[in-house]
Amino acid sequence: MNDRDVLTLGLELSRPWEIVGQILDTKKSPHELRIRIKADRGAKYPCPVCGKMCKAHDFKDKTWRHLNFFQHHCYITAKVPRVKCPDHGVKTIKVPWARKGSRFTLLFEQAAMVMVREMPVMAAARIIGISDNSLWRIVFHYVEKAMEDIDLSYVRGIGVDETSSGKRHQYVTVFIDLDRGRRSVIFAVPGKDKKTIQAFRSYLKAKGGCPDNIAVAVCDMSKAFISGLEEEFPGAEIVVDWFHVVKLFNSAVDEVRRKESRKVSMPRGTRWAVLKGADGELTEYQQELLAQLESYAQDTAKAWRIKEMLRWINEASTSQGAKWRLTKFLNYAEEIIADNPALRPVKKALNAVKNHRDRIVARWGNDYTNALLEGLNGLFQAARARARGYRNVQTFITMIYLIAAPIGHILKST
Repeated sequence: MNDRDVLTLGLELSRPWEIVGQILDTKKSPHELRIRIKADRGAKYPCPVCGKMCKAHDFKDKTWRHLNFFQHHCYITAKVPRVKCPDHGVKTIKVPWARKGSRFTLLFEQAAMVMVREMPVMAAARIIGISDNSLWRIVFHYVEKAMEDIDLSYVRGIGVDETSSGKRHQYVTVFIDLDRGRRSVIFAVPGKDKKTIQAFRSYLKAKGGCPDNIAVAVCDMSKAFISGLEEEFPGAEIVVDWFHVVKLFNSAVDEVRRKESRKVSMPRGTRWAVLKGADGELTEYQQELLAQLESYAQDTAKAWRIKEMLRWINEASTSQGAKWRLTKFLNYAEEIIADNPALRPVKKALNAVKNHRDRIVARWGNDYTNALLEGLNGLFQAARARARGYRNVQTFITMIYLIAAPIGHILKST
């Protein structure tokens, strides 16, 4: 077996293609191995449009970047036949080692996509020795092709939430299929208003889904989301996720604490102590802080007690029991708040719960939750932080799909 036989096996070439030469250019840095491939001039080739076998009309030189040969950059150059089809005219045939329009081989692109899943695009581009723009074009192609094939005809429950896409209140709204596992993102769109729900309805129909089949939609207390879901999916039961209820009261407690801390001195660590639960993983010092909280921060202590009652509601085993506990909670909280202006943030949270009482209780009637989506949001933001932000919202959406969309077959999307 000679050197050309080894390269032919490595490239998986077969007739009418053959290697006719190779040269290692050591004058360039890094060194470049250039492999030259030729096609049989007397052979017939399929028309790329209809597949009809035609004779070669002429040949055109093309070059592709291939996987490195040891530490050397590797390039494939071939005289690619152009056939003259009686039905479609002169067309360049498809080569077996690269997709149409790409300057890289399929194996190179597959290696690049594996790296992009594990590290920021800029870092991956630097390692493989191409520009980040070139790598982004590869990523866009494979993600878009994979998302074209997604089938949403089976979707019955959806989760909706927004995630920050940049500074100055830029957001992307993400939709997940609640019956899927980790790779559950089925749509992402810029913004966080009612138009995002309208866009999802159109997308769902385009992918074989039926809006009337959506039985449950889980979201936060956003007026835009709820209004949009009521209009676009009238048959769906809208459920306010419990995570957002807890988050709302945690924010209210923290706001009360911050305002009170300007008037009275609070021990270091109070902030994190009040954001944890009484039955959570508290340090001995945090337990002491909570035990003494009322002695140095009465308003914060009241807000914290109200927030802690949410655990009692969450322990209800039935929707009827949850509804009764929620009513008791609201009455108890309003007695504590009374007309105390320092507790206005908690009052605001209570009013939000009142307005969405039925949607909150609805979570006891099904097993759907946005917990998975909240976890995915952490992955999206971690990726954005590692990349130090993305140039535009579309690149962020592409990464969201790459991280969490059901496109495990992505490398087959050539």
